[in-house]
Amino acid sequence: MRKAKWAAAAAGVVLLVAGCGSEGGSDKGKGSDAPASGSSASAPAAGAGTGTGSGTGSGKGGSLDAAAVKKEIDTAATAAGYTQKPGDDVPANLKSCMVSWAVDAKKAADSKKSYDDTVSALAKGGWKEGRSLDQQGSVIKTLEKSGWSVKASYHGAGPLQIVQFIGTDNGPVCAKAFQEDLAKNKQ
Repeated sequence: MRKAKWAAAAAGVVLLVAGCGSEGGSDKGKGSDAPASGSSASAPAAGAGTGTGSGTGSGKGGSLDAAAVKKEIDTAATAAGYTQKPGDDVPANLKSCMVSWAVDAKKAADSKKSYDDTVSALAKGGWKEGRSLDQQGSVIKTLEKSGWSVKASYHGAGPLQIVQFIGTDNGPVCAKAFQEDLAKNKQ
């Protein structure tokens, strides 16, 4: 069951990265200050980059790996008042391609402010904000840097609050790993 959940999450992230164009939503960060790696959320960008095969970031900067992305999210989120919620680990075959940082929202004094502060800190750290969706108490923002995408999600409608930051390497090696994992778990 856990593998199926991760496969679905990985597939959703891949589809969001590969399938989201600039129609609908907000396209903040697009324009002359957009990263040179072509990190708009269009389909060509999902496979763009050098694809060294190491899963260490596929953008022209390519300086990020999963550990660096996790550290940047951890630093920004904890500075904003969040505590990481223990959760399911990323499957071993996706560890170099994906980072998941779930928030223990009950421990944050003002979870929405902490979310905004985390996104702001990531932006100050070089993450370019792309597509944004804000509907009915839920906010999902895409941030891009060095061939990686972070989906920053805040769902605060009603008594249940879910806040999560999921980072994925957009390179072709990781896209293939996500597709293989999804196919394996469909069986």
